[in-house]
Amino acid sequence: MSKDFPFPETRVLAVAMGRYVGNTMAGFVMQSLGCEVAALNTVQFSNHLGYGQAKGTRATAKEITDLYEGLKESYLDDFDMILSGYLPGAASVEAVGSIARDLKYKHTMKPGSFFWVLDPVMGDNGKLYVAEDVPTAYKGVIKDADLILPNQFEAETLSGVKIVDMDTLKEAITKLHEEYRIPHILITSISLPSPGAEKSLSVIGSTMTSAATPRIFGVKIPAIDCFFSGTGDMFAALILVRLREAVFEIEGLSEIDAWRSEDDVAATDLPLARATEKVLASMHHVLTKTKEKRDEAMGKYHSRVKGRGEEDDEKKFHLVKSKAAEVALVRNLEALKNPDVKFRAENV
Repeated sequence: MSKDFPFPETRVLAVAMGRYVGNTMAGFVMQSLGCEVAALNTVQFSNHLGYGQAKGTRATAKEITDLYEGLKESYLDDFDMILSGYLPGAASVEAVGSIARDLKYKHTMKPGSFFWVLDPVMGDNGKLYVAEDVPTAYKGVIKDADLILPNQFEAETLSGVKIVDMDTLKEAITKLHEEYRIPHILITSISLPSPGAEKSLSVIGSTMTSAATPRIFGVKIPAIDCFFSGTGDMFAALILVRLREAVFEIEGLSEIDAWRSEDDVAATDLPLARATEKVLASMHHVLTKTKEKRDEAMGKYHSRVKGRGEEDDEKKFHLVKSKAAEVALVRNLEALKNPDVKFRAENV
């Protein structure tokens, strides 16, 4: 370990989508922060689906399994962590579940030496954008994950609890801990009714105790009025790194199964809470810069259209806007490496 990289060299198997989201986003983030990443792409698309159109192919479950077997046969499966994101179907979810279980089995005799971060990508805003059998497949594998990262809709889908207020949010988290024994949970993009309040987004997390009871904290950040693609993948990659970093700051915790803190550790002092604070600091800075860049690009576009006396083409406008809102990550690496933490965890 060093000042630049305050956690051991980490090998990560990243299983996700490609092109400015998924592995293109997550892989770059993790490599920038010092991880060795093997990318196993589940789709090969020309661009992300926020554009409303794309060319490319989805990997089958067999192709995903074959790629992993190829890594094993070449003795390249010495991973410390796995990060799984978008998977194109139920069979692919089950295939990645088998891969994660295989890697966990290899580390059975050394508790804490392997960790699975699972982002159960299924939908948002009340709608599934995967096949209807995918949620059932996720329910079959999340019990093996160490940390899950659902958004509000995905948490509702997995827990069976409709989240409408803080009480139902706590109920959903408690059910996921108790029923699936998931050690760590982070629910992203929580937006509950709060008339008159400034627009904000909350991330709500919990690390369960030895009795599977929740220790719930929340971090609230101001909302940015802009649609971004790939932020979930950026969040997942950052939390993987920052949680590992926070765990290694606590003597002996990295040698405990699933990195679960002692029961007397308060919710706001959990490594997951500390990691979330750093992650959201990085993301808020990068997304603020992205919106500035987007506004500048759209201003130039409107001036160009007006100067030519053209009418706005609806499809072209959407495609230009999608490109302008690509997350401005490459030129804002300092915000990833040295986040200015302003948003602190609070008890929920």
